[in-house]
This record gives sequence, structure tokens and C-alpha cells, in this order.
Amino acid sequence: MEIPDRPLEIIWDVTYACPLRCSHCYSESGRRPTRQLDREQLLRVTDAILAMEPYGVSIAGGEPLVVPGIVEVAERMTAAGTRVSLFTSGWPLRAEMIDDVARAFSSVSVSLDGATAEVHDRIRGRRGSFERALRALELLDEAARERRLGGRERLSFGIDCVVVRSNVHQVEDVCAAVAPRFPDLGSISFGAVVPEGLASRAGFVEHELLSDDQAALLGSAGYVARLRALAPPSVQVSATDNLALQMHPDRIRKGSLFPVLQIEPDGAVRAMAAYEGTVGNVLTDSPAELWRRAVERWHDPFVVGTLAPVRTMREWAEATRKIDYHFGSDADRARIDRRPEFGPAGPDSGSARR
Repeated sequence: MEIPDRPLEIIWDVTYACPLRCSHCYSESGRRPTRQLDREQLLRVTDAILAMEPYGVSIAGGEPLVVPGIVEVAERMTAAGTRVSLFTSGWPLRAEMIDDVARAFSSVSVSLDGATAEVHDRIRGRRGSFERALRALELLDEAARERRLGGRERLSFGIDCVVVRSNVHQVEDVCAAVAPRFPDLGSISFGAVVPEGLASRAGFVEHELLSDDQAALLGSAGYVARLRALAPPSVQVSATDNLALQMHPDRIRKGSLFPVLQIEPDGAVRAMAAYEGTVGNVLTDSPAELWRRAVERWHDPFVVGTLAPVRTMREWAEATRKIDYHFGSDADRARIDRRPEFGPAGPDSGSARR
């Protein structure tokens, strides 16, 4: 497989504002300046993304639904023929927002990191987040059913679960116990936690990063088949070890790569989605030049030398810390130095905050 001449997927973290404090947060949202743009700037970034001609755009964060104008952004992309996916905690979703969300986005994924409030709320860092996520799923389910029965365009929604060591025992319960509560649920996606952002901390690696065997099981066809058998027949179930995000030089040579650009809230472009270090901004640099710089970063001697020996999840986390510190800005390194410790009692402070 040859490297494409442009990114096939775009991930845009539209804000670093977030009501939750997830222990594994890749973007450290809620703990740093939001860098959220105003309406005019949001639309400028939107047009710059469309100029890249991606197959799809994922709107993430932070919490995208706290951004004024996010529906207008999604509608603009959808009108241009681009598939736009929303990733939300569900916390701010209200009944009066559903029609706009259904119209603007091709699909909606609600984060659910456990089958019980005890597990989910501890991982997500806020009491009540499990019930909020379930309520969001209920609202989406009701809207999907109404649209289906009324012969309207289908509302596609699903569950997105980040798998860590403390919720891996509930993966099957999400399929068998949670999914049946939402008859029009379309999908469940399980992804091994990536040692990125707060999930690359040494304490998190020690207590929450999946073992190599757990990650391998999650990525195995046999396990995915078991999960599909547990879920309702109408629900599409997928699971991944997320090793494609590692951007290992061996995988790149074999063509097993992830042709994606990750965009920060203000339009700055990360060369590699799982690592700190930007290569320009969509508001000032051409799509072709940004992609050229990104591909160049994949082959940078420091990146290759750091990732080439990686064979385990723990080694990946160590490599992430090295790459982040090497390519991150002074502000990135200062933020990394300020990251709180993670202990076995729970995220940061040891319990979900009120």
C-alpha cells in the first residue's frame, strides 16, 4: 500500500473544554486552556479541512457539544458531502438538541467506559457521568426510533468504550446488559487505551494500561465474534488493539498505516495523532504542505529510532513520553511536567469528583 497523497481521515478536537476529568484523557481536556475559536474562525478551519478532501471528519475534544456553532460547522461539512462523526460524553446533550445533532452529523458516538456507574464514573472522573451517558443514549434511541417509524433519514448512534485494566472485565457486560436497553443502537466500538496524553503517565501505565495479552485478545477475531454473539443481532460490534496509532516504522514499511491528521482546537496540525508536536496550521499552511510535513515526521530519525525497538505496550508508553518531550513545544513540555500522579486508588485524586 502506498502512502496516500492526502489524509483520508481528520480528527478535529474542537475544544479542550470538558465537564469531565477522564483519567486517560488524550488531550488533557478540562485541565488546560480551551483554545476554542469563535464562529468565524471555526468556519475558516472547517473550510480548510474541506480543502483537504478527507473521506470523513471526526469531531471530538474535549466536549464538542459545549462549543457554540458546532452544529453549523457539521452542517457545512455534511453539505459538502463529507461524513461527519460526533464523539461526545453525552453530559451536555439535551432533548431539544437532538434534531439538530441528527441533521448535522452522520453518526454520534457516546463514550461509555463501563457497564456500571461505579466503574464508568471512576474512569471518567465525575459522579453522575454514567447516568448522563445513559440518558444521552436514551434520547438518541428515542429519536432514532421516531425517525425510523416516520420513514425519515436514519439516525446512526453507538457506544464508544475505551478499554483499560479496570473496566476490561465489563466489556462483555456492555454488549450483553447495556446494549439491549437501546433497541435502535447501531454500534459498539471497543478500543484499547492508547498511551497518549494522561494515559502515558508512568502511574497510569502501571495500573491501567492493558497488558500485552489483554490488548492482543481485544484485537483478535475470535474475541470480537464472542462480543458480537453477546450483543443484539442488530448491533455492529468492533474491537481494536489500536496499534495502528503507534505508527511503528515496520507497519509503515508494510503499508499498515493510519492516514489521519489530528487538528487541535485552533487549527494546529499534529503530524501523528497519538503524539505531541505540530507541523503547521490549517489556517496558514496549504493542505499539501501539511501532509508532506506529516509524512516527513513519520520518517524522522528520532521517531524511527524511538519506535523501532517497541514491542510491548509498556515500551510504547515510554516511547510516547520521549517523542512528546522531543517534538512538543515549550508549553507542551511544561504541561507534561505538571501532570498529576496517577495511583491505584483512582484518577489523580483517588476518586471521582462531585
